[in-house]
Amino acid sequence: MDPRLAPLFAPFSLRDLKLANRIVMAPMTRGYSPHGVPTDEVAAYYRRRAEAGVGLIITEGVGVDHPAALGGSGVDGDNAPHMYGSAALDGWRHVVDEIHAAGGAVMPQLWHQGVMREMGTGPHPEVASVRPSGIWGPLDKTAMVSPDYLANIAQKPGRPMTDEEVVDVIEAFARSARWAMDVGFDGIAIHGAHGYMVDDFLWEGTNQRNDRWGGDHIGRAAFAVELIKAIRREIGPEPVINFRFSQWKQQDIHARLAETPEQLGEILGPIADAGVDIFDASQRYFDKAEFAGSPLNLAGWAKKLTGKAGQTVGGVGLSSGVYDSRKDGGSGAALANVHKVAERLADGEFDLVGVGRALLHDPAWPRRIREGDTLLPYDEASRHVLTLNWRGKNGKSRWLAGTTPRTDH
Repeated sequence: MDPRLAPLFAPFSLRDLKLANRIVMAPMTRGYSPHGVPTDEVAAYYRRRAEAGVGLIITEGVGVDHPAALGGSGVDGDNAPHMYGSAALDGWRHVVDEIHAAGGAVMPQLWHQGVMREMGTGPHPEVASVRPSGIWGPLDKTAMVSPDYLANIAQKPGRPMTDEEVVDVIEAFARSARWAMDVGFDGIAIHGAHGYMVDDFLWEGTNQRNDRWGGDHIGRAAFAVELIKAIRREIGPEPVINFRFSQWKQQDIHARLAETPEQLGEILGPIADAGVDIFDASQRYFDKAEFAGSPLNLAGWAKKLTGKAGQTVGGVGLSSGVYDSRKDGGSGAALANVHKVAERLADGEFDLVGVGRALLHDPAWPRRIREGDTLLPYDEASRHVLTLNWRGKNGKSRWLAGTTPRTDH
């Protein structure tokens, strides 16, 4: 093995979580669980990554036990997995057993789509979607959705969630977390990014409440704080909780939760104190400095400000970022990025490294890296093809022909 890559293959230990290395499979929605139930094929898909040396697998988004958690006309509809009901839990038990048999560890990414859910779809199409302030978000920003989607969902106003409805969602996460631990998972991952429910409370674009769940950026963190406390109550003190967050949103790719390190600390600090152990900082490029005056990326700042472990992600296994690679991009040209991220890992900027598309394309990616084998050129056919609609501040739209993987979920 190239000694420069040794930091990636150093073991990691945090309470009862023991990992063989620092490589984490990033969560990527797939939509291959009919009626929410993971199949043998799902188990085999994850096992292949564990067999090749992924230290920790974080599953695709898994719907929590709330009727408005999931929906969508594509892979996010009836084929997205959930974490409730005997059939789904049995399916996940098989997935966990297969990953453990291959020497890996796994966490489910618990997920509620929040304002992004399309009404009239999903396991409970009769149920209305729930939104913190009844709004989808600003309609004049650079968004990652199509005009058809906007016409179907974003411009249909709802009503603010009642306090009882807010608590119901929190308790749904807690129940699903408990069931996940009963199934045998090695910890819990929470999707708190990209404009979904937890992020809907964190971001002022979707949370304009003035009660206990809103106000300023500190008040908007109250939902995440209470959610983590509820999960910790259900799973106990030892299992590790991983919390994914992001500055950008699907409603506004340029959105920011925090403009300064001080603001970020005020948001993440209470969430850390509530029981989070690892902050999975989702950003477009792992090597982009988050704030002026420091080379630290978002994961580095999360670690510095909270004292908790940091997990980076963003184009690690490719030659260009998550929204910019085309047919000429690919993992075959990305070894320089792997060297960069290993160097920063060795310096202690963060503790874990998330890899998405490279692992989606090539299950053996960790083994190739470790053994010095040639990396496979990235194959666009290995991911779902989406179209991005970029909406400018003037309200006009233009189409960018391109693709993005389902790493955003």
